[in-house]
Amino acid sequence: MTARSVPEVPDFASDAERVVWERLREQLPDDAVLFANRRFTDADGDCEADLLVAWPDVGFVVVEVKGGHVSLDRDGRWHQSGKGGDHGVDPVRQAQRCRYALRGHLDGNPTWTGGRIRTQHLVAFPYSRVAPDVSTSDCPRWMVLDRDDVTHLARRLADAVDAGADRSLPTPGTGEVAQLVDCLVGRPVAQRDHVAGEVEARGAAVDLLTQRQAAVLDHISLLPRVEVRGGAGSGKTWLAVEQARRFAADKMRVALLSYSRGLAMYLRERCDLLSARQRPAYVGTFHGLGLEWGAKPGADDDPVYWEDELPRAMTALAADLPDGERFDALVVDEGQDFDDTWWPALLAGLREPGRLVVFADEGQRVFARAGRPPVDLVPIPLDENLRNTRQIAQAFSSLVPTQQRIRGGDGEAVRFVPCSSEDALDTADEMVDELLERVGYEPHHVALLTTGRRHPVQREGQEEGHDVYWRDFFDARSTFYGHVLGFKGLERPVVVLAVNGFGSGDGAERAREKLYVGLSRARDLLVVCGDPRLIRSAGGDGVARRLGIR
Repeated sequence: MTARSVPEVPDFASDAERVVWERLREQLPDDAVLFANRRFTDADGDCEADLLVAWPDVGFVVVEVKGGHVSLDRDGRWHQSGKGGDHGVDPVRQAQRCRYALRGHLDGNPTWTGGRIRTQHLVAFPYSRVAPDVSTSDCPRWMVLDRDDVTHLARRLADAVDAGADRSLPTPGTGEVAQLVDCLVGRPVAQRDHVAGEVEARGAAVDLLTQRQAAVLDHISLLPRVEVRGGAGSGKTWLAVEQARRFAADKMRVALLSYSRGLAMYLRERCDLLSARQRPAYVGTFHGLGLEWGAKPGADDDPVYWEDELPRAMTALAADLPDGERFDALVVDEGQDFDDTWWPALLAGLREPGRLVVFADEGQRVFARAGRPPVDLVPIPLDENLRNTRQIAQAFSSLVPTQQRIRGGDGEAVRFVPCSSEDALDTADEMVDELLERVGYEPHHVALLTTGRRHPVQREGQEEGHDVYWRDFFDARSTFYGHVLGFKGLERPVVVLAVNGFGSGDGAERAREKLYVGLSRARDLLVVCGDPRLIRSAGGDGVARRLGIR
């Protein structure tokens, strides 16, 4: 275990501070953060905390360190003696002042949403031994860490927090710890142009990481039938476009398919940027391909047509396709969305021997389907998360089917705003307003997603038709309002997730999968609004702990 240090290599004023820092860094868990020489300002001016410990499930602890020999006289005053002689000190007052300055800083910081958190102040004398019965009215013995405590500082610190007056307050989760880092070393209120620049810079960075994933496609170039399996953030959609581009560049007739209309439109937007010789012959939804083959259209609200009748009609139509209209290769994104009855239609449209590359995430089966291609596929795993920040990736890490290495870098803390399911939409709207008006994000940076009933803005947009509605996703003037069911494979820099229920029937049974999708759609910043009990029920203790839910 090694705690994160801020700064990574501090410049200490004394060897005593360095010793305490080293021991705490060794003994604290790796999800704790250890600040050194952190300055605060209160009504009396500036003060400095020698060390500040932010420990999930324990608290925020200010530690004032004094070297040399420290003793308490009969009048209750502390003295420090060393090379500079003997002089009076007031370490308790220094630590206490920094503790309350920290609290005041968080109370007044618009980016802090954690409320009041359990805090404590302690004093550490690593070169002195303090008798067990030594105490004052403002410093009971348990607040003092002495030479005998150096080998188990972290345990003593946790015990002291538990004994403190703030023990009735909640302890921080990993979300509050990460948010504390943002509040102390990040921007207090971002300027719009600065935010936009950061969004663009991070987008370029994750795109570069994702492009390096193309090496996976080199490894599978000789395999005719492949399933690339990866969790959220692994770059599957980017790879799907790149695989289709490579097939087309090799003079193959290629179809690039998905189930979702939104994802299909995104794929078309990406492919429209390619040269004509690298562009797939078909980019769109599975069902849209059937209409191109001549199937009769059906009503949007007729599930029997889309799930059964159209796929059967497509299989018959594919059998009669002329050779020039068949495909040399099929690339399927979000393949877990495809039903058993759909694959025969696709395979019937392939020329022999035909190439098939499927990109899928079993953790995102949010529909009442359990389809698999009726052919053997060579499984290729993607075990890295490249597109989410570390904070976001950790929030849904317990929901990913296979463990991922997180390479997307640090970002802002995931924010959890507790509210009832009934109030989740209104709360999410308020958070969107704050992000746009106070923090400085642009509308096209933000998406508001729901898990239950759709947002009124989404319902209004869909009344104008699905193509019109999804064009808003690419409109630089618009915040996008959507549902997790239609947002798989897509992302925005910022997502505000309204956990407003999970529906009924099969929808409720897939609450875990819906939550997984919702938590993973943000690239840079995630804000979650909802009922803590519902989120724990759907996502388990892992998600609850990462969001700071107790």
